[in-house]
Amino acid sequence: VQLQASGGGLVQVGGSLKLSCTTSSRTISDYALGWFRQAPGKEREFVAASRRSAGSTSYANSVKGRFTISRDNAKNTVYLQMNSLKPEDTAIYYCAAVSGSPILSTMWAADKYYYWGQGTQVTVSS
Repeated sequence: VQLQASGGGLVQVGGSLKLSCTTSSRTISDYALGWFRQAPGKEREFVAASRRSAGSTSYANSVKGRFTISRDNAKNTVYLQMNSLKPEDTAIYYCAAVSGSPILSTMWAADKYYYWGQGTQVTVSS
């Protein structure tokens, strides 16, 4: 599965961005999906996850209430709507996928995912 993330950019504090991640070679409905991010000098961290079933999502505490993960299976795309952005949200954002239906409470772990996109840079300026 090839994943292509896009939608990153430079935004001011309090602004919004919507990231997209598109698969070209498989039906996205067959996969659980996640978003991770990595800031300079830091380890990659979990942001949000979506199981195959609609409405089954999970978020890191740091983004809960500000970010929303969603998927459009017809377009083979998963989105990350990011609102009320903060400087600490600055990072490279990666989408990831794994086939099947992992337990939602385990989807924070990067090693649960088999496929990764190339990342898109998000910079929040103060």
